[in-house]
Amino acid sequence: MASETASPSPKKQILLNAFDMSTVGHLSPGQWKNPTDKSSTKRKLDYWINLAKVLERGGISALFLADTYGGYDTYEQSLDNCIRRAAQWPVTDPTIPISAMAAVTRNLCFGITASTSFEPPFLLAKRFSTLDHLTNGRIGWNIVTSWKKAAFKAIGVDSPIEHDQRYDQADEYLQVVYKLWESSWAEDAIVEDKENDVYADPEKIRQINHHGKYYHLETRHIVDPSPQRTPFLYQAGTSPAGQAFAVKHAEGIFVSAHSPAVLRPKIDAIRKAAAAAGRDPSSIKFFATVTPILGKTDEEAAQKHEQYKKDASVIGGLVLFSGWTGIDISKIPLDEEITPEHTTEANRIRSMMDAFTTTSKDVPKWTPRVVAEKAAIGGLGPVPVGSPQTVADELERWIEEGDLDGFNIGYVITPGSFEDVVDLLIPELRKRGIYPEQTEEGLTAREKVYGKGQKRLRGDHFGSSFTYDKYNEAEIPATSS
Repeated sequence: MASETASPSPKKQILLNAFDMSTVGHLSPGQWKNPTDKSSTKRKLDYWINLAKVLERGGISALFLADTYGGYDTYEQSLDNCIRRAAQWPVTDPTIPISAMAAVTRNLCFGITASTSFEPPFLLAKRFSTLDHLTNGRIGWNIVTSWKKAAFKAIGVDSPIEHDQRYDQADEYLQVVYKLWESSWAEDAIVEDKENDVYADPEKIRQINHHGKYYHLETRHIVDPSPQRTPFLYQAGTSPAGQAFAVKHAEGIFVSAHSPAVLRPKIDAIRKAAAAAGRDPSSIKFFATVTPILGKTDEEAAQKHEQYKKDASVIGGLVLFSGWTGIDISKIPLDEEITPEHTTEANRIRSMMDAFTTTSKDVPKWTPRVVAEKAAIGGLGPVPVGSPQTVADELERWIEEGDLDGFNIGYVITPGSFEDVVDLLIPELRKRGIYPEQTEEGLTAREKVYGKGQKRLRGDHFGSSFTYDKYNEAEIPATSS
């Protein structure tokens, strides 16, 4: 009998998000000087409408929008260079253009950064339910706990909450919004009974009475259930507290480092902890930030890179680095190694601090000179330069070595960098069988990740314990006004 040859297993399908921010200088400050860059037009709806059409044409899964609530004032202990170099300044609200982009697309999803530190859960739940309705379920929430002193001072608070306490507060915040999104309304609460003049049945809309350590509210959710109820949940922190939060709440996790070897231990640890908590570890999707510089050939890409370096704001990059890590890099000699001891602030992104003081064969030593070479393009993440074949090889290496599920694709110039991804890189990825063709239209953000039919939270997700049929909060008499 002839021996049977096992058919090769199908290749892992990756997910791609476009990574932008409603600001002039996102991760590559200074490029507004390039005549083809449109970053300075982001205060016009035309920018966002055009970008959405480009991403839809390429079958990009989602547009992920970063946000910040204050300027970066660690570098030289001043905000001046943040403003001068347009290093994520000025910044407009990322939620406002979503409806316009949704109107010109059918498949592009939207991940929006919003903080648990600055607004009551009720208001955030209302806004995200609204957006989920208006986009037919194409909304995700990047959950952040804010840390900038400048942002807290802007709302009248002298100093940020301590790091681990912020995650404790955020955990309760998530429980409150799960109650609003998942357990307030029954699926059949809207009856539209014209004969009896009844649009919705109040008996099927429960009041949420939450009285916790940080939050107190007594209300029904004011918005009826949207297609996903709970938006797709992203999270970025990978500090110990951030990892614990991610294991409980995150469906997608954003990670950033200069090497997959730096990411792999953290990814392995989160997947292991998720399994121990009863979640399918493969259901947590990891996205690494990468900023490709593409050309039809390696030589063409290298020429673009040289031009970008001429326009790059090195000071702008150092402003961002200092803000993220809490290190005033202006005070460190050019060739002195940067260590965690250099940080001057308790309030910083600890996972960023870890990433940029962890060495590897790619970066054996972090010094101000090395940071200055790298910080101005791509936010210190990987910047593969080359033809579609060269860049695709690098992405496949990161997927394999880092156990990643996809990428947040950053830009140097916009929309040019995104157009290169759509026109050059995606055809190459599809040719390799690792990026899907757009065959199913109208999927929600969660279905894009987990498959058609999975609009709501998976059964092994903590938030699913709050669904209307599972969770019935004991009624607490409303306090009288």
